[in-house]
Amino acid sequence: MDDPITTNDIRLREGSSIAQRLVMAGFSAAVALCFTPGLFTHDTTEVIISVVALVVGAVFVVGIMMAPAVVWIITPDEILIGRQSPFGKLRTRIVAKDDITALHVPRSKRVKARFQLVFTLVSGERLTSPPISDVTHVHDTVARIAAQFEVPNVEEPVNPLDASNREMHLGEPLEAFPAWDIRIVALIAVALSAVPYAYKLWRGWPPSHVDILLLPLGALAAFAVYRYANLVIGAFWIIRQSDIRVERLWGDGTPRTDSIEGPDVKTITVDRRGRSEDEHCIVLIRLHSGRRFRSPRIGSRVEARAVGAEIVRRLGIAAESNKI
Repeated sequence: MDDPITTNDIRLREGSSIAQRLVMAGFSAAVALCFTPGLFTHDTTEVIISVVALVVGAVFVVGIMMAPAVVWIITPDEILIGRQSPFGKLRTRIVAKDDITALHVPRSKRVKARFQLVFTLVSGERLTSPPISDVTHVHDTVARIAAQFEVPNVEEPVNPLDASNREMHLGEPLEAFPAWDIRIVALIAVALSAVPYAYKLWRGWPPSHVDILLLPLGALAAFAVYRYANLVIGAFWIIRQSDIRVERLWGDGTPRTDSIEGPDVKTITVDRRGRSEDEHCIVLIRLHSGRRFRSPRIGSRVEARAVGAEIVRRLGIAAESNKI
């Protein structure tokens, strides 16, 4: 989305690029083709599995390549909606200002830093926009749209990443795992490692070397769970005007904090942490000391860039260090 404050129109886009579609489709096709050898066997089960895998793979490839790209252009008087499939014609629709009776801004359940506009028309139809890409200016964007379309009683969205907040929050406040739950998981690890050994003894069979090896491995797994379980909880970032407070937990559940200030930052970039650029992008901060801080998951690359740009502004990071 273009700057929602200084431009006349607000543009919202949704849909992967052709390059991203080709990569995802190629991966799906490759996975499906791995099952083709089963078609040339005489085992009915393997043939059925191979056919099902190829059909599912073909459906994924077609679905990925045929997914439409959607663009909304919101002007002071109307909404222009464009929708185009990769091999189809551009279809457009115009929604006049007088046709809009209500506006809601729900937050995505999967990606918390994602907001969409839901317009209710006079006819009762509900139109859902592509996500607002500049997640740091959701309040200003919604207020501007509500004012220009004269929509009353628009509930202000709860946005922990909005630039109007004194503190921006990334992630969720940390809470250690209950000690009882950790003990239960550790006991399960020990029990699972002992099951093959106990079964052999119960049947009167001599335990194999693998069965014996599983016992110390189970004990090590139980110790790792008991000692380090809280390390996987992640981090909670509090982004303030001149620094970032990073909260994490030690293995025993005690809190630990780090502070990042502008002069400490060597580079700040947007990185992908997962398979999809639509939901798994983060902000990566490298310090002059060599330490790296990876933010909690934000969302798409565009949304992560918006958060990164606000971090750059708040910390006063030099232009040469900004790789957003």
